[in-house]
Parts: sequence; structure tokens; C-alpha cells
Amino acid sequence: MTAVPASSADGPYAPFRIRDFRLFVTMILFSSVAQQAQAVAIGWDIYERTGSALALGWTGLVQFIPVLAFFLPAGQIADSHDRRKVCGYSLLIWLAGALLLAIGAHLHVALGWIYVTVALTGLSTVLNRAARDALLPQIVPANMLARAVTWNATIFQSASVAGPTLAGVLIAVGGSAFTVYAMNAGCIFIAASVAIAIRSRPPSGPKRPSSWRDVFGGLAHVWNTPEVFAPMTVDLFAVLLGGATALLPLYAKDILHVGPTGLGWLSAGPALGAVLMAFYVGHRKKEAHAGRSFLLAVGIYGFATVVFGFSTSFWISLVALVVIGAADNFGAVIRQTSVQLYTPDELRGRVSAVNRVFISSSNELGAVESGLAAALLGAMPAVVGGGVITVLIAAFGLKIFPALGEMESVAPKHKV
Repeated sequence: MTAVPASSADGPYAPFRIRDFRLFVTMILFSSVAQQAQAVAIGWDIYERTGSALALGWTGLVQFIPVLAFFLPAGQIADSHDRRKVCGYSLLIWLAGALLLAIGAHLHVALGWIYVTVALTGLSTVLNRAARDALLPQIVPANMLARAVTWNATIFQSASVAGPTLAGVLIAVGGSAFTVYAMNAGCIFIAASVAIAIRSRPPSGPKRPSSWRDVFGGLAHVWNTPEVFAPMTVDLFAVLLGGATALLPLYAKDILHVGPTGLGWLSAGPALGAVLMAFYVGHRKKEAHAGRSFLLAVGIYGFATVVFGFSTSFWISLVALVVIGAADNFGAVIRQTSVQLYTPDELRGRVSAVNRVFISSSNELGAVESGLAAALLGAMPAVVGGGVITVLIAAFGLKIFPALGEMESVAPKHKV
């Protein structure tokens, strides 16, 4: 691991003094822009072809299935192989999918090919994220990890603003999703090249044949480590039940009456809030009372969701979404840092894979839950009800998970 002078280790930009961290966030930037742009382009492409909301909904399920099917082997691969190579090779799988999308758009192939490439992207994502999440603690020392996670989140959220905007411009200029797919192929190629340029780090796990116990080691560690299990579980149910972003098109058209331009601003709201919070957290000292701060962020997330659900004003809704993104980012930094610091390096790939299943479950399945609840109850009761439940989860979090109250800072009490 690269040594950094003690005098510069606490500065907000200290991680950027490490060459491999700069390469790492460059990989995150280009792959995240491609990810966000691809999501917009695929949604536009499918709806342009079919005019069916159900056809759009299948994309989340198709992308989630490979994550659920391969997260255990993905974690094992990340812990038994050079993680930067796993990142690079997984991005090459994604590159193949991007090229197939570009060729398919140019030749106007059947819709089924889009779903095939979405599944291919899902496979690439689960392999890549297990490895890259576990690689970060190998790149920066433990006393910089919280800041490194924060800047990593900042880069991702910045891409969440830039990617969709860029996709919209390219579709408008080119008249089809082909231009976005072609750009994505270039971005992913750069990301793969940068990943391979990171210094090689051999796996730290035992050099012996893998057993079924090893494969399930990540699940066992999460279950037996309250400092890991508690924030992951609270975050899962908060986003699963309190998510409002899946219904943004409905709110923009039928409740706020702002049309596609307003929808673009609403969609960027959470990412904008996350970026602002990331810069704020990046310049703060280490978070005290981390567990309680995490629950406070979850409570604010739920309250802002309630405000958004009731609002019929565009500006109030936009501010609420910015707060939602800021609170989500604040809690995510604590959760992700806790997951890394309370996990031995030889298990980080497998635990990161489990963590990604929790995140994918809350995002993709949360969108399904929001759609079903809105269909049964109406959009406003569905969003407000989910926000209220999220506030209750935060309020009773310490009773359900006492370990959160004992997390005074995002740092382990013992060496892992």
C-alpha cells in the first residue's frame, strides 16, 4: 500500500496524492458515465419502439437476475484473484454489451437483443463492483478510507448528473440511441484500460482450493458482524420502502405538470444533493457517533420523501429530492466505510458482493414495490406511506440494532 506522510494524511484531498487512487476514480468516472447514459438510452430506445411501460419495467428485473445469480461466485473471484484484473476483465464484458447495443441500434434488431445486453451488463456489474469495492481499501490506508469512499461517491454522483444529460443531448443530436451506445463503448474501453494500469495486488486470502464454506463466507460474516449487518439492513428497507424516484415520470406529468424538461431536473435532484453532501463530508473531520448519524440520515431521507409525496409544487418537490439525495449519500458513506473497515481483506470481495445484492434489491425491487403500491393505492399515498415507514425505521433503529448506538466512529475497535 502506498505510504503517505502523517502530516498530509488527514487533509480532505489526501487520497488524491496516491497514484492508484487517481486511476481508481478515473475508472469510476468513465464507467459511471457509461452506466447512467446507458440507462437513459435503453429506456428511451425501448419506449420509442414499444410505447409500453411494462417493457421498461422488465429492464430492472433482467438486470437484477444476474446479480442475484452470480453474487456468490463474484465475491469469491474478487477474493481469490487480482482485483484490478477482475475489474478490467469485467469491463471488457460490458464493452462487448455496449458494442452489441450499438450494432443492434444501427441494424434495428429485435427488442430481445436489448434485454440480452442488459443481462450482460448486469453480469459485468456484479463482477466489477465486488472487485472494485474490495480493491479500494487495498489502495488507500485505513485512516483515509472514509474520505476515499466519500470522493468515490462524489465521482459517481457527478456522473449521475452528467451521464443522463449527455445521453439526452446525444439522442437529440443523433436522432437515436446509437450515438449513446457508441460513446459508452469508448468510455468503458478507457475505464478498462485505466483499471489494468493500477498496480497489481495479489489476493491476501489463503492459497488453497475453495470450498462451499469459503463461497458463503461473505454471507456468514455479514450475519455475524452487527456493525456490517445493521447499516446494510436498515438501508435496504429504507430505500426499498421509501423510494420515490421510480415514480418521477408520473409526478412530473400528472401531479406537478412540468413535462419532460421538469422531469430532467427532478431526476437530477437526488444526484445534485448527493454531490453537495459529498463535498461537505469530504471536508469534515471523521464522523463522530457514526451509528446515530446514520439513523438520523435515514430519518431525514424518509421525512423528505413524505414532503415530496405531498407536494404539488415543482420547487418544493425539487428541494425535497435534493435533500433525499444528500441524506442518502451521507448514510451511504457511513455504511460503505463500516462494511470495509469491519471486514478482513480476504473477505472483502465476498462481503462487497453481498452488499451489492442489498443495494440492487433496494433499488430495482424498490422500483417494483413503488409501482405496485402506486397502482393499488395511488402515487401520493404510496410515496407518503413509504416515507413514514422509513422514518419509523430510523426512530426504532437503535432498539432493533443496538450495535448502531455503539458505533461512535467509522473505525473498528479491533483490527480485522
